[in-house]
Amino acid sequence: MSTARAVTDADFEAIVLNSTKPILVDFWAEWCGPCRAVSPILDAIAAEHADKIDIVKLNVDENPATAAKYMITSIPAMKVYSGGEVVKTIIGAKPKSVLEKDLEDFIA
Repeated sequence: MSTARAVTDADFEAIVLNSTKPILVDFWAEWCGPCRAVSPILDAIAAEHADKIDIVKLNVDENPATAAKYMITSIPAMKVYSGGEVVKTIIGAKPKSVLEKDLEDFIA
């Protein structure tokens, strides 16, 4: 099970859009195998770079409004928000080294 905090439609704005540091949202679902595969990788990145980026999870089945608003059509989808705006989108499960490269602007 992931150590990342879950966000919902109800608290997305308060937690994600109002965050003072970059925050990666992992859009996922229970039935998604690749989502489960990427979860421990994101947990490791979150632990190693906690001072630079926060990582949270949003279950698309339980929170369809936010998933629809950000046009999540395939999962896993990860979006980095900064200042309330999407500044990076990553689609699909990737190895840790590739995800770290994708996030280097935020964790370097």
